[in-house]
Amino acid sequence: MEYHMINRRHFLATASAFAGAAVATPLAAEPWPLAELPANLAPRVVVLNNPLAAGQIHVVPDQYSLYWTLGNGRAIRYFVGVGKDGLYEPGIYTIRAKKEWPSWTPTEDMMERTPSYREWEDGMPGGPTNPLGARALYLFSGNRDTFLRLHGTHLPNTIGKDVSNGCARLINRQVVDLYDRVPKGTRVYMYEKDILPPVTAEGSA
Repeated sequence: MEYHMINRRHFLATASAFAGAAVATPLAAEPWPLAELPANLAPRVVVLNNPLAAGQIHVVPDQYSLYWTLGNGRAIRYFVGVGKDGLYEPGIYTIRAKKEWPSWTPTEDMMERTPSYREWEDGMPGGPTNPLGARALYLFSGNRDTFLRLHGTHLPNTIGKDVSNGCARLINRQVVDLYDRVPKGTRVYMYEKDILPPVTAEGSA
């Protein structure tokens, strides 16, 4: 399946026109360098084969894809890393908090699986090597924090893999862009693994 690749300036302008969103915060203002991905993994505006309402996030783990829907049958597709088997949690969630360069505190389950995380049981400050990266969107079920996040990473080689404790990750440069588009209150659909993809794209916008 072939997609129309677009450069960053065109991507931001086109997606903004579809979504009515503000242009993302200039990345030059970030305090640390932000990694790039290969061109074939760049965000792109795509035409969906099953039009969805605007202003939603759909994570399709088997495609390693996150779709931010724009309406009119279009979406911005980002490539992500997802949770390891047994840790990925499908469901419908709501974003109730957003943070820039967030701190990170591992859960007790994380520390049991990875004892070295005990070093950070009181929290790791935000920064370039923090596991939550440059931005984090916090997923809630009702009013309960699930401890699942859509967040950044400084490790491009983890995109397209089952690597996390349940969260979906984007490289920092791309999570900054997504963060600036997505308001609190957004509904997030995390689909199950190993099923027919519920969201696919037929081609470029």
